[in-house]
Amino acid sequence: ERPGADGTADPGADASAVATVAGLLSGAEGPGRDTDGAFDLDLLVVLDTPQLDVETAALVAESLPDGARLVLAGDPGVLWSAGPGRVFADLLAAGICPHIASRTPDPGPLGELVSGVGVGELPQVEAPGKEVVIVPVRDAGEAVHRTVQLVADSVPRAIGVPTAQTVVITVGHGGAAGTRALNAALKERLNPGPGRFGGFDPDDRVVYSPVPGRALPGQVVRADADGLHLSCSGESV
Repeated sequence: ERPGADGTADPGADASAVATVAGLLSGAEGPGRDTDGAFDLDLLVVLDTPQLDVETAALVAESLPDGARLVLAGDPGVLWSAGPGRVFADLLAAGICPHIASRTPDPGPLGELVSGVGVGELPQVEAPGKEVVIVPVRDAGEAVHRTVQLVADSVPRAIGVPTAQTVVITVGHGGAAGTRALNAALKERLNPGPGRFGGFDPDDRVVYSPVPGRALPGQVVRADADGLHLSCSGESV
């Protein structure tokens, strides 16, 4: 199970074997519940466990049937849940459960980069296929400038990924290179407008968060007295 992310299964796997935690708890995904109201399963593996807040983790644990096994997996070095608590960290610190520490990085240049960043380093990664390209900058302002260049020109030209499919990720909302600064610069270049809908205009790309820890890419369609109307993966929100 993935907290707030769509899981993927092997082609021959049962579709009910992979689900989001939100879908599992609501009954919209997964095997459903038995006559006692518990999950109808013998084994539950939760991926990306650091994303679980205390309330969600408690609901998952309380929904397990007697005798079921629970496996929690995750990287203790990633960002924690948007909601209260650090369940995964607390369980590791308590030492009350058997645990296995895997030191095997994901394969390829991206896995090597992620492993380095996870320990506070920015390694020079061998990437002959240009899966990873590190662009040095002198300050936050140049970082924003180069980001706009990459999204609008360099990535579509050199890699062939359209601007509309390019995603920019940063570590926080504030600061000179946070989401607010990057969004303003990218909007000015890609979809300039007066921002008449609370700072947004039709065709602006946005991230919609229906619950803490879950983010869906979307696009502004229109706005009215009820607020913004979005299109997220073809669905109206």
